[in-house]
Order: sequence, then structure tokens, then C-alpha cells
Amino acid sequence: MASLSGILRDGSLNLTPYEDLYKHFHAHPELSLQEKATSEKITEHLSQLNAYELYTNIGGYGLAGVLRNGPGKTILLRADMDALPVRELTGLPYASTVTMRDANGIERPVMHACGHDMHITCLLAAAETLAKIQDKWSGTLIVLFQPDEERGGGAQAMVDDGLYSKVPIPDYVFGQHVMRLRAGSVGSRPGTIMAAADSLKITVFGRGGHGSLPHQTVDPALLAAHIVVRLQGIVSREVDPSDLAVVTVGSLQAGQTENIIADRAEIGLDFRTVKLETRQKIVAAIQRIVEAECMASGSPKPPIFTPTRRFPPTLNDSEVASKLATSFGDHFEDFDGNTPRTNVSEDFSTLGTCKDLPCCFWFIGGIDPELWDQAQRGDSTTEEIPGNHSALFAPVIQPTMKAGVDALCLAALTFLKK
Repeated sequence: MASLSGILRDGSLNLTPYEDLYKHFHAHPELSLQEKATSEKITEHLSQLNAYELYTNIGGYGLAGVLRNGPGKTILLRADMDALPVRELTGLPYASTVTMRDANGIERPVMHACGHDMHITCLLAAAETLAKIQDKWSGTLIVLFQPDEERGGGAQAMVDDGLYSKVPIPDYVFGQHVMRLRAGSVGSRPGTIMAAADSLKITVFGRGGHGSLPHQTVDPALLAAHIVVRLQGIVSREVDPSDLAVVTVGSLQAGQTENIIADRAEIGLDFRTVKLETRQKIVAAIQRIVEAECMASGSPKPPIFTPTRRFPPTLNDSEVASKLATSFGDHFEDFDGNTPRTNVSEDFSTLGTCKDLPCCFWFIGGIDPELWDQAQRGDSTTEEIPGNHSALFAPVIQPTMKAGVDALCLAALTFLKK
């Protein structure tokens, strides 16, 4: 019997056109919930393969292609499509110069600073590869392109819009993410691979006035500053050191000019957890600290807590992860079956947990091997290499793409091979 690696080798594509396609997606990013042109480009490409039933505009600009190839399991491979409000500083010849209005109507620079352009391209190439080698496998393949991952709403929106009434319910759900790892490498692990994340906006109230008369005011800037400092004690003093938790104040806004004390302040807060009980502890601690500091400052109104995002933890089914580890380990020279868990978050698992389906997610490296090796030799540190969400994040196209295409195909073939 032919090995999975042999099947991929015999059915391999010339990826040069996909490298050009990647550059197109990178140069034309679109913000969450605005992925119209991206979705249309993907649909056009899949249509040309003449193998997939296409379902578009699911949960926004989400789409899926279904390839029915006889009896067997049903596999779903997923990629996300949206970009970030970041001004690109990579200096690449195909760097983005795009601007778009965000949900608040503010014009923002836009960049694929998280690698979703690589995810799209790898899945399109995998879709063509698996269509090309249909004689080697049997079952049903779903390729799904998801909008609005960055805000944590796209997977749930597709489910709520009847995704699984349009496409078959899969037996297994798979996805991947390009990360700050050596290009060509692949990493996964059983159990939790990515943390849960919650974001919220906290509005605290003061009494505004002239900067020269602070005794006649309640200063929300000072109140917010006390809250920010106290929040830092949650993880260090209330969470078990053997557990995982991160609390980050990402934004703080109070007032518009130097000599006016404002009447309110807004704190943008993000926290990451793995365990549900730890999340509940942090939520309770945030509420307790904010309310107590408002009382201590004499705030005239109670604070307002407004959730903005929530990502579930990404949990890899142990049995499925074990089978994929065997396939990946046989194929890739650089595969880590116990890659470290990350505090980065994803909404990918919603596509599986909504139907209690087994999922598995893995990482592909995107950093130039020479640059990575230099850092590991001690010339610098790998943490200094720009990673996801940086304006300087620039995955090297190859061997990143080849590894991503192979990984997706291997995942499908592991469960579909005749």
C-alpha cells in the first residue's frame, strides 16, 4: 500500500500559482465582517476546480465547498479569512497599502498580520490536491473559509446561519495556524492547545471639571489608574501558579486634553484562561476590584461592564491527535507532537463543539529558517522575531506553504484513504 507521503508526492502541485495567489490576498486584506472580495476570489478559484458544490454567504461572507467522493468519513478543513487594523511595516513588494472603515466608521490601515492569507492559500491548494487524487481516497471533503475570526464571532455566525443544514455534518473538524516557529515545522498536542480568551470594556464614571480645581471633581483617570494597577494582582496573587492565566489592559482612555478632568474613563481588558473555574475566578475578581475602587474614589455612578469578545479554548481530541501525530511524524522532518500550549486564542473549535464533534488543530511555522537558526544560535532570541499581530510579521512563503498544504492533505487522507 502506498504511504500517505507517497500519495502526496505523486499528486503534488506546482505551487508557483498559489504563491502569486498568496501575494494577492496579502496585498488585498479585508477587516472582519467585510471579507467580500476575499470570499469572491476564493469562490472563483474553487469554481474553476469543477469538483466542489459551493455554498456562499454563510454567517456573513463565509463559504464552504463540498466534494463527495463515495462512501466513507466526512472531513472538514477550515481556514479563516479576515485581517487586522494594522499598518504594515514589512517593506515587502506585495505589502498592503489598504485602508478600510471599521465597524465604528473610522478609516483604518489593514494588514494580514496574523497569517490568514497563508491559511486561505494553503486550503485552496489542498482542495485542488485532494480533488486531483480522488482515486486514492473515499468519503466527503468539506473546505470551509470562515469570516470574522479576529473578533471571535465568525464560527458561531456560520453555525447559527445553518452551516450544517447546508453541508454534511463532519466526522472530524481540522484547522491550522501559521505561527512564530521555524518554517517547515509542524506542531500539535493532545488536549488544550490554545487558551480561552475574554475581552471587555469597562466604563467608570467621575465628575468632570477644570484641571485647576480637582477638589471639586471625581477624577476618572486616577480611578482608572488604580484599577489598572490592582488588576495586575489577580494572576500573581489569586490564581494557582501551576494554572495558566493572563490579564492584560490593552487600552485606557480618559479625557481629550490636558487641563480638563473628564467625567468618565474606559478600560479595554483582555484575559486568557484554560480552566472554566479559573475564568470564573478572574471574572469575579475583576468585578470586585472595579466596584471597590469606584466606591473608594466616590464615583457617582456604578461601573458598566461590556463584553466585546469571547473565544473558547481550543481542545484537541486525544485519539484524533494521536492518529495525526503518526501521519505528521512519518511525513515531516520537523514535527513536535507535544508543542507548547499557547495563550493565543481561536474560535475554530466552535465548528466542532456545536455538534460535539472531535477536533484537532495544529501550528505551522512561518519564520525564515536561516533567521530562526541564527536566533537559536544565540545571535538574538526567537522572541525578537516579529510574530502574529505585529506590523512586521512576514511569513516566508516557502517552505511555509508547502508544509501547510501537506498538513491539511495528510489530515484528510489519514481518515479518508482507501
